[in-house]
Amino acid sequence: QVQLVESGGGLVQPGGSLRLTCVASGSNKLYTMGWYRQTPRIQREPVAAITEDGSADYANAVKGRFTLSRDNAKNTIYLQMNDLKPEDTGVYYCNAFGSPPPVPAELDYWGQGTQVTVSS
Repeated sequence: QVQLVESGGGLVQPGGSLRLTCVASGSNKLYTMGWYRQTPRIQREPVAAITEDGSADYANAVKGRFTLSRDNAKNTIYLQMNDLKPEDTGVYYCNAFGSPPPVPAELDYWGQGTQVTVSS
C-alpha cells in the first residue's frame, strides 16, 4: 500500500517562501510525481510535476517562483515556493503514479494535503 505524506505547509506573508515535502512509502518505484492545489475558487489544479528522470513542468501561474525537485533514493519530492502570493493559498496535495501512462486508478496515489496560507 503506497502512502504519500506531505509536510511543510503553513502561514506566510506575501513575498515569503515555503518548502513542501512529500515522502512516499510502500513502493519500490514511482513514476511521475507532483503537486496539485485546491483553492476556494478553483477545483484541484496541477501546480508542478516531475518525471522519474527529473524533468519538471510547471503551471504558468507558478513558473519562475516554484521549483520542484526529486530524490528517487528517498522516494521524496520537494516543492520550493518563493515570492508567494495570496492567490497561492490553498490545500496542496501530493500525487504519484505507480505506472507509466495510462495510469489505472488503483496506481494513482494521493496524499492527504497540507494547507498553505499566504496572508499579511
